[in-house]
Amino acid sequence: MGSNSSRISDLPQNEYLKKLSGTESVSENDPFWNQLLSFSFPAPTSSTELKLLEEATISVCKSLVENNPRTGNLAALIKVFLSRTKELKLSAECENHIFIWQTHNALFIICCLLKIFICEMSEEELHLHFTYEEKSPGSYSSDSEDLLEELLCCLMQLITDTPLLDITYEISLEAISTMVVFLSCQLFHKEVLRQSISHKYLMRGPCLPYTSKLVKTLLYNFIRQEKPPPPGSHVFPQQSDGGGLLYGLASGVATGLWTVFTLGGVGSKAAASPELPSPLANQSLLLLLVLANLTDAPDAPNPYRQAIMSFKNTQDSSSFPSSIPHAFQINFNSLYTALCEQQMSDQATLLLYTLLHQNSNVRTYMLARTDMENLVLPILEILYHVEERNSHHVYMALIILLILTEDDGFNRSIHEVILKNITWYSERVLTEISLGSLLILVVIRTIQYNMTRTRDKYLHTNCLAALANMSAQFRSLHQYAAQRIISLFSLLSKKHNKVLEQATQSLRGSLSSSDVPPPDYAQDLNVIEEVIRMMLEIINSCLTNSLHHNPNLVYALLYKRDLFEQFRTHPSFEDIMQNIDLVITFFSARLLQAGAELSVERVLEIIKQGVVALPKDRLKKFPELKFKYVEEEQPEEFFIPYVWSLVYNSAVGLYWNPQDIQLFTMDSS
Repeated sequence: MGSNSSRISDLPQNEYLKKLSGTESVSENDPFWNQLLSFSFPAPTSSTELKLLEEATISVCKSLVENNPRTGNLAALIKVFLSRTKELKLSAECENHIFIWQTHNALFIICCLLKIFICEMSEEELHLHFTYEEKSPGSYSSDSEDLLEELLCCLMQLITDTPLLDITYEISLEAISTMVVFLSCQLFHKEVLRQSISHKYLMRGPCLPYTSKLVKTLLYNFIRQEKPPPPGSHVFPQQSDGGGLLYGLASGVATGLWTVFTLGGVGSKAAASPELPSPLANQSLLLLLVLANLTDAPDAPNPYRQAIMSFKNTQDSSSFPSSIPHAFQINFNSLYTALCEQQMSDQATLLLYTLLHQNSNVRTYMLARTDMENLVLPILEILYHVEERNSHHVYMALIILLILTEDDGFNRSIHEVILKNITWYSERVLTEISLGSLLILVVIRTIQYNMTRTRDKYLHTNCLAALANMSAQFRSLHQYAAQRIISLFSLLSKKHNKVLEQATQSLRGSLSSSDVPPPDYAQDLNVIEEVIRMMLEIINSCLTNSLHHNPNLVYALLYKRDLFEQFRTHPSFEDIMQNIDLVITFFSARLLQAGAELSVERVLEIIKQGVVALPKDRLKKFPELKFKYVEEEQPEEFFIPYVWSLVYNSAVGLYWNPQDIQLFTMDSS
C-alpha cells in the first residue's frame, strides 16, 4: 500500500480515500478494497482530535457526495462489507484477525460517511446515494433498491449473532454505533420525527424478525458490562508496503477511550465524562433507549417498545400469550444487579424508569426483592446530590420513587431495613437509620432545595406525592426524620406568612396609588397553601394510621406546637387540623400532668403510654392518600430529546458539531 497517514490532518490527502471519493468507479471485486481496508492509525484521545477527524471526514464526504451519483462507490463499499459479514462468524471461530480487522474498517468508513451524509442531506437524498449504480447515473434498479435496508438488517444480525470475543469486541461496538448513527437524523430536526425511512425499515420487513433478539442482546450487553480487550491484544503491525490509514479510530478501545463532548441543553449540566469501563455496554444501552422511544408507525406500534414491555424472567415457565409479539426471557437477577450498580448514569436511571413503568413483570419482581436497599440507595444518592445532577436525571430518580411508593408492601418493608453509616449523607451523622426514614430525609431535602433554587412545581408535586403514598405506613421514624418533617412545615409556614404580608402591603399600596398595577400574589399564595395542605394531610395520615409506631413524630409535633396554631381556624385547613389539634391537645395535657423539667426519654415514655390511652374513634377518618404516576399525554416530546441528549453526551467515538443540532438547546455553561 502507498504512504501511510500518521496524522488525522493527512486524511484528506490520502490516495485511497481520494480514489473512493473521486470520479472513477471502483468495482466491488477490485483489489483496491483490500488496500483501502488495511489501514492502521492511533485512536484520537482528545476532543480536539475528534473535531479534526470530523473536519477531515467532511472534506472526503463532500467529494463523495458530488461524485457518487456517477461512480456508485458508496454502494460498492457497502456490498464489500455485506459480503464480508457472511463469513464473520466463521472468522471469529477461526480467529481470523485480519479478516475481522478489515471488515471492521469497512464498517468504520461506512459509519463516518453515513454520519456526515445524514447531517448534510434529507433522508430521500440519502436513500438515493445508497442506490446509485455506475451503469445508470442518477437512477437505480430493483436489485439495489433496498441496500440501506439490507445494511441495517446486516447490522442487526452482526450484533445479535457474532460471538463476543476480544477480536470481535470492536466490530460489535462499531455495529451498534452505526445503528445509532443511522437513527441520528432526529438530531437535525426540531420536531419529533413520526415518519421516516429509518422507522419504515425498523418496524416492518426483513428487520422486524430481529426485534426481540436485538433488544435481548442489547440488554445482556448492558448486564455483562464487558470491558474492552487489553491494549495491544489485537493491534496489527503495519503492512510491509506502508500500511493503511486509521486502524483503531472506530471505537478507540485499543489505545484508550475517546474523550466525549458534553451537552448542556435540556436542563443538564456540562460535566467531565469519566472513562467508561465498558464502551459496549454504554453504547448498547443508548441504542436500546433510542429504539424504545421511537414513535409508533401509523399502522403499527413500536415493536422495540413492545419487546421491552413484555419480556419475562428466565425463571418464569408460563407461556407467552399469543397476543404478545416480540416476547423473550432474560435473567432478572442479573438485570437487577446491573441496574443497582449503574445508577450513577442518566441512561441507566432512564432504563430503570422505563422497565418499572412499562414492564409489569420487572416491576413485580423488583418489588418482591428482599434487598431493595441496593436499588433505592443509589436513587436516593442521585436526589441527595441534586446540585450536581441535571434536572432530567433528578426527575427520573424521583418518578422511580413515586412508582415504588405506589406499592404498600414496599412502603412497609423499607422501614424494616436498617442501614448503618450512610457516608454520603453529610448534614448529620447517621450511624443507624431505617431505609424508610432515610428516604423521607432525602425527599424533604429535595423539596427544600427546590423551594430555594429551582422552584419547580412539578418536582414539588412528585416529592409530596411520594411522601403521601408512604405516610400511612410510616414506622418507627428516626427522630431526625420526624424533625425534618416538622421543619419543612415550619419553612412553608414562614413562606406563607411572608407572601400574605406582601399581598397585604401590596393591596394597601394599590389603594393609595392607581398608577401602577399591584403584583398578583394570589397565585403564589394559592400554590403555597396547596403544599401546606398536602403536608398537613401527610402528617394526619401518619397520626391516623400509625400513631403508635411513631412517638418521635408526636414529640416533634409537641415541640413545635405553636406552628400549627394559626391554621386551626383557617378555612383551607380547619378540617385536616382536627386530628392534629386533638393529638397535640391530648399529649400536651399528659405532659402537663407529669410536671416540668422532663427529659427527652421521659417525654417519649409518656407519649408511648398515652398512645394506648388515646381513644382511636376520636380521630376523624379521611380518604387514603394515594397518588399514581401518570405519563404525560405526549411523552415523546420529553423523552426523545432527552435520550438524544444522552447519546450526544455519552456515545463513545461519535461526535456531532453542536452548531448542527436542532433537537435540543445547547447550554454554554
